[in-house]
Amino acid sequence: MTSNATTTAGLSDVTSSDAALRRFLHGLPGVDQVGAEARAAGLATRSIKTTAKAHAIDLAVRMVDLTTLEGQDTHGKVRALAAKALRPDPTDASCPRTAAVCVYPDMVTTAREVLGADSGVAVAAVATAFPSGRASMAVKLADTRDAVAAGADEIDMVIDRGAFLSGRYLQVHDEIAAVREACRRPDGTEAHLKVIFETGELQTYDNVRRVSWLAMLAGAHFIKTSTGKVQPAATLPVTLVMLEAVRDWRRATGQMVGVKPAGGIRTTKDALKYLVVVNEVAGTDWLDPAWFRFGASTLLNDLLLQRHKLRTGRYSGPDYVTLD
Repeated sequence: MTSNATTTAGLSDVTSSDAALRRFLHGLPGVDQVGAEARAAGLATRSIKTTAKAHAIDLAVRMVDLTTLEGQDTHGKVRALAAKALRPDPTDASCPRTAAVCVYPDMVTTAREVLGADSGVAVAAVATAFPSGRASMAVKLADTRDAVAAGADEIDMVIDRGAFLSGRYLQVHDEIAAVREACRRPDGTEAHLKVIFETGELQTYDNVRRVSWLAMLAGAHFIKTSTGKVQPAATLPVTLVMLEAVRDWRRATGQMVGVKPAGGIRTTKDALKYLVVVNEVAGTDWLDPAWFRFGASTLLNDLLLQRHKLRTGRYSGPDYVTLD
């Protein structure tokens, strides 16, 4: 599925021109579609022993970017979501907090008011004309700067899929690099940048691999599958290809980049399948919220129900968790 001998030769020069970047990206090992899907399917059958399941569920809770990205979002809904991120299960103080709350930029201040500065729960904001990415660079950069100024710890940007699919790779690279620069704060710190590919529109696994490397070359801290607005969203084979890319990037550069599947991951069973794939493909270093996240709005509720079942030995009704 991928070569373990990803070369570092010329990495510093591949973004010198469109032609050089194209040669590099099209020179990456091709993805064996049948092999990738078969391996993902095989890993999905792995079972997790009961003794490890409780740890895996808590880890999955800690990896959730609890998300609301609807036109009907209100400040009250965002406050409630942020409170849930801080105390997912009010009946159990041992339940860990989620990784982040992900909202539109105009809701960053509201989320920050609830989460505070040192709760350990980050505020993530979608930016750059989410979910379409169809805006001028001036608008995309202003969107990003506004979110960072409002207190966002993380920015989830969307790439211009039309530019990528047209082969305008250097344009996409330069836009990602410019957004990364816009994530910098006056004090020299920066918000972490997650780059969304909208893999459901990229057509092939080869394109997923290419865009993963493109984003990492441009300075992405995380690579992310989807906005959740296009189907298919996250899938195990696509995530496997992205995990191979970050693994090979680390081998080539010594740098770790995170991965975030988003959209369609709704059950504990699904989440545990992803954790198995992370462990088997990228390795245990990625089994940490600093390097792997779930973009989800409903996953947390099922994790809480399964967690309660392990703790008490009985299933609770759906009214045990809040409706988000």
